[in-house]
Parts: sequence; C-alpha cells; structure tokens
Amino acid sequence: MKDQMVKNEMAKSTTDELILANATLVLPGETRRGHVVIRGGEIAEIGSGAVPAGAVDCEGDYLSPGLIELHTDNLERHITPRPKAHWPHNAAIVAHDAELAGCGITTVFDAIRVGSIVEGPRGDYRRYARPMADQIAAMRDAGALKISHKLHLRAETCSETLIEELSEFGPEDNVGIVSLMDHTPGQRQFSDISKFEDYVCGKHGLSKEGFGEYCQFLYDLHDRLGARHEAASVQAAANYGAVLASHDDTTRDQVETSARHGIRLAEFPTTVEAARACHDHGIQVIMGAPNLIRGGSHSGNVSALELADLGLLDIISSDYVPAALLQAAVMLGEHWGDMARGMATVTRSPARASGLNDRGALEVGQRADLIRFAKRGNVPVVRGVFVEGARVG
Repeated sequence: MKDQMVKNEMAKSTTDELILANATLVLPGETRRGHVVIRGGEIAEIGSGAVPAGAVDCEGDYLSPGLIELHTDNLERHITPRPKAHWPHNAAIVAHDAELAGCGITTVFDAIRVGSIVEGPRGDYRRYARPMADQIAAMRDAGALKISHKLHLRAETCSETLIEELSEFGPEDNVGIVSLMDHTPGQRQFSDISKFEDYVCGKHGLSKEGFGEYCQFLYDLHDRLGARHEAASVQAAANYGAVLASHDDTTRDQVETSARHGIRLAEFPTTVEAARACHDHGIQVIMGAPNLIRGGSHSGNVSALELADLGLLDIISSDYVPAALLQAAVMLGEHWGDMARGMATVTRSPARASGLNDRGALEVGQRADLIRFAKRGNVPVVRGVFVEGARVG
C-alpha cells in the first residue's frame, strides 16, 4: 500500500498540480495543520480544512521548506574517502548529491577550497577548485543532479596559490559565498595546538616527527602571504558578487576586521565574545549541527547550544554530517519550544543570508522545494523530498 502511495505521489509530481495535505505545515513563525498546492514548480496555495480531492495525505507529518546548506565538507569527503585515496569526481558529485537529497537538503553551497600547498610537508593539499566547479556544472547541465548546487569558495589564506586560483573564477561562475579561512596553528579553530596536532596527524597521516616542521612552514607562509591573500579574497568576493563570510572568529578584534571587510556571515565563531561581537555588527552566526547534537565542539570551542540560549545563533550548517542538519533543527525547535523557529535556522535564515529570495519559506510564489518528515523517537525521518515540485527523494 505504501509503495503504491509513493508511486502515486511521484506520478502527481510530474503533472501540473500536486497537493500535499493533512500535513503539519512549518510556516514562517508558526506550525499548523493544512495543505499546500504546487503548480509549475511553485507554491500556488496554502490552505487548511478538509483534505482536497486528489491530494496526497501526509498523515500529519511535518511539511517544511527544503533545507539549505551553506557550508559542508561532504563533497571533499566523497572525493577523498581515505587519505591519499582519490575518487573519480563525477561519481563523487553524484553520490554527494544523492546523499544530500536523502537528508532533505534541496539547496547546497558546495564548499570548495581555493588555495593550495604544492611544496610543503603535506603532499595532499593539491589544487582542485576550478576543475571541480566545472564538473559540478557539467553534471548539473546533464541532468544528473537532484538538488540545486551553488558555489562556496573557501579561500585558504595560509596557502601558496590562493591568488592564482581566485583569478580562475569570475562573475559568470555565480559564486554564492567566499569565506576567509586561516588555519594557521595556534589561533582560531586550533587555538589549542594539541587539537591541531590530533587533526593533522590523525586525519592526514602526518607523522608526529613532521608536525613541528609543518607548523613552522605554516607560520612562515602566513607571515609572508597571509595579509596579501586576505585582501585578494575580499576583492574577489566583490568581483564575483558573492556574500563574504569569516571562519572561526575568536576575538572581538577579529570580528572588527570582519566588519570592515563587509562580512555578512560568521561560520563557527569559537567563543561567546566573538559571537556577541558578530551580532553587534549585524553579522549572522552559523554554527555546526554536529556541535549541537554532540553537546559541544570536537575542537574544544564554544557550544552551539550555549549560543542558542544566548540568542546568538542564526543558522545551522551540517558541516561534516549531512543528516545532522534536520536533526539539529528539530532539536532546536524542541529546545526553544518553537518548531518554526528551529526550522528557520536551516531554511529561511540561510536562504535570505545568502541572497536567495525565491526559496526557504512556505509562502505562495516561492519555489516548491519541500521536505516531508516525521519524528520517530527523538530522530526526524525524511519521508519525501521535492525540488520545484518534483519528488527527488
């Protein structure tokens, strides 16, 4: 019976009209029982009352805007599933896309690093951004992808090739976000140098003996090129027409610099001081879903839940676990006693912060990017994913 229901639902999604009814609608500011009518890939009507004839009965499940992911390392995980094991990029892109669709993510800003190290102690920090962006576009144009993919360039200032790699992109690439990354050890995300040692030696296979040499190499690189690379990244974002983001702000002084650059998003500030300073400057704060679900940062930084309680958390990112995005939003909704507010951190808020005004809300005229989910125990379970009204998961 359920298999037939899914077949009927998929068939309806290919016609001019699809009605999803008897759902708990996650609307801006509230949740209530009702139905959504989809026509031409957009939300045409939102109503309540009896289930309309021909509608799909959602059995009381939540119906929310599709999730919007601004920062994820998931694509990199697919192209390098193990240290020094490189996967064919087209296959990795399709697998990444399918995984996100299955988690309810309907728009993703694929985070691609620009800025490589070609002569240093680590041999796996190679260039890949331009060909990867081309391959994502080619797979999208070929109709191989289920969800909407946009570009997020992670500009690594502590690198050798950043300016050259930035020059390979232009306004025609529709880069959505440029984030300023500085992974020089001993500050920001890795203020605790032992955490950086665990990360580099554990994940990337660097020997303990070579760790000190690697750190000194990075210090020298930062001193020589860091300021120049930061300025070039800010200018590149302006040239692309992209939203500018900071990464791992720790101090008020760092946030003051971000504000002078025109930064609008702060990814994963590491302290309450930095998050508060971001809000003082109108910079929206993004925190990681794994931090929220696990009850703290794996790097020993500020807790996402603490920032949520202080009113300093605006947007959630799945970071390195795509399925965490929905779970974290539902957790926040339950913690705040306001599911609409919790879900807004992964729908409307990231959409508006990234300049997307056509999606992220259950409102007439918006794209019909939707997710149907139910709660089973304390875990949300995805039961349907729609992109422009067509079922993709």
